[in-house]
Amino acid sequence: MWFLMLGLLGVFLKYLEFGFFATLSWWIVLIPFALAIAWWSWADASGYTKRKVMEREDARRQDRIERQRSNLGMLNSRKKR
Repeated sequence: MWFLMLGLLGVFLKYLEFGFFATLSWWIVLIPFALAIAWWSWADASGYTKRKVMEREDARRQDRIERQRSNLGMLNSRKKR
């Protein structure tokens, strides 16, 4: 996501011919978009994206279980120790 935001900022500054970006080639300004594509391709191919989604879902599920136990007045086995 950072590469995408950096690329959009670079294109905007290049289009306005602002400062240092006015002298850069368009190819250099577009490099962050290529890096974003490479990152997303790697993340999808390696399973990184799915692992992160599963971790978030597991954390949400565990928080929900803890909240329900707390509301019922049940002590959690982790809090007993």
